[in-house]
Amino acid sequence: QVQLAESGGGSVQVWGSLRLSCVASGLRPNMGAIGWFRQASADGRSFVAGITRDGENSDYRDSVKGRFTVSRDDVKNMVYLQMNSLKPEDTAVYYCAASHVSSWVGVFPRDYDYWGQGTQVRVYL
Repeated sequence: QVQLAESGGGSVQVWGSLRLSCVASGLRPNMGAIGWFRQASADGRSFVAGITRDGENSDYRDSVKGRFTVSRDDVKNMVYLQMNSLKPEDTAVYYCAASHVSSWVGVFPRDYDYWGQGTQVRVYL
């Protein structure tokens, strides 16, 4: 019943920017914490960024700090990941995920209960 859908992926040259969007529905009364993960290989999904329900706290993996920004709009049930200064190593399928927990940002896939289908990001030279 909870559904998430990502959009905004594509191909971009190094140092370029993309903004990913995630629309979530079915959470009542409020959306919980939202995380962004990426998967570049069979090694699995790695945490990128996340934001708590109230939007007051966010977290980022070290390699994207200063380049990526996560935000949310609860009126529209939308979460965004602004990605700047993209690097080839950012190439991956990006997923948004929702947690029943609202007050903290989990950094492992097991911390989340619902997942979108992913959107491809390719960064080329």
